[in-house]
Amino acid sequence: MLTATTLVLILLVALALPIAVVMGVLALFLDYVYSPLPLRFALGEILWGHSIDFILVAIPLFVLMGELMLRAGIADKMYGAMVQWLSWLPGGLMHANIGTCAAFAATSGSSVATAATIGTVAMPQIHKRGYNERLFLGSLAAGGTLGILIPPSINMIVFGFLTDTSVPQLFLGGIIPGLILTFLYMLVIFFACLFHPEWDGHPEETSWRLRLVSLVDLLPPLGLFLVVVGSIYAGWATPTEAAALGVFCSIALAAVNGRLSFEMVGESLLGTIRTAGMMILILIVSFFLNFVFAQVGLVQVVNRFILGLGLSPLNTMLFIIGIYVILGMFMETLAMVVLTVPIITPVVVSLGYDPVWFGIMVVILSETAILTPPVGMMCFVIQGIRGRGQLNDVFIGVAPFILALAVMMGILLSFPDVALYLPKLFYR
Repeated sequence: MLTATTLVLILLVALALPIAVVMGVLALFLDYVYSPLPLRFALGEILWGHSIDFILVAIPLFVLMGELMLRAGIADKMYGAMVQWLSWLPGGLMHANIGTCAAFAATSGSSVATAATIGTVAMPQIHKRGYNERLFLGSLAAGGTLGILIPPSINMIVFGFLTDTSVPQLFLGGIIPGLILTFLYMLVIFFACLFHPEWDGHPEETSWRLRLVSLVDLLPPLGLFLVVVGSIYAGWATPTEAAALGVFCSIALAAVNGRLSFEMVGESLLGTIRTAGMMILILIVSFFLNFVFAQVGLVQVVNRFILGLGLSPLNTMLFIIGIYVILGMFMETLAMVVLTVPIITPVVVSLGYDPVWFGIMVVILSETAILTPPVGMMCFVIQGIRGRGQLNDVFIGVAPFILALAVMMGILLSFPDVALYLPKLFYR
């Protein structure tokens, strides 16, 4: 059964069908071939039962918040402030790329929105300041991945929805790893430019007066982060209600910056419909697929296979991480998560790992997936903004940052409390 399922999945993916169609066809194949009862008759009830889940409303709201911030004119000011504070380091504006991405990630749950926004602002500085183009592009692509690790994160909502794990705990769990990964990315730039001074650009002129004045431009993302995440942990709002508050604040910030208009709101809503519609369709279809998986016994088959290898919990976890890394090279991130997480999570929990910890690990593996060739979505986004040259330049530029992600995985494996300290502090 496992072999047939894998072959059918590979065939459907190779046909370049939409991932929701792939999952639906795979579910029907398993139903017709392996199920003694017609599971397809339960399709309507399953789709309706899960589509009315209140937490799902948070997804389009967080997407809308990111779309509004994308057009609100906040990124330019944030980038200017980060330049003032970080450009003195070896690597100069590349540190500002990472820092601004980390700050913008606190206002957007999407890596693509983060990379597209900061990339558009920073790209002209490559030749203007004389930076190594590949490393500069890599810093933008890697920095964009922070959008799904630093809360609020759409990927964490998806994981929580699929595994019935607390979304607020996942948000808390992502804060410390997000800060550590930001530091690791900056460390990569620091040492790269320390050993290759020719990769560093011309320094930006600054002063303490300019730095202090620029702090005002960092207040909007900080304020939005406190409104969205703070309202959840203060007990004032659920994640869905906090997302609605974030949308309201994003509209207010756009108005303050003079960017609010009917056209701007219309573009934001259209972008939200396209992104959130695709994501929710995939999620809903995935529930029918996972229902079929459970009924035909595929979940048990996978569990027996992995546990039957006789490996220690750590080696089993390394084996699972290896599978995710390989899958991430060829599959779109959301598809990888919704297809595997419901099957793999019970195995991981049975090994003694915390589901919140595993959620953070899956997000980091997703970050790796959107950087690794040949289907490194973030690299395609940055190359699209660049609009010239070869895609290989971006893939070469992100290589050292992928090593930083591997180090982050090692830290999580060695010190699980990096992800669990804040959830335990607030909830246990």
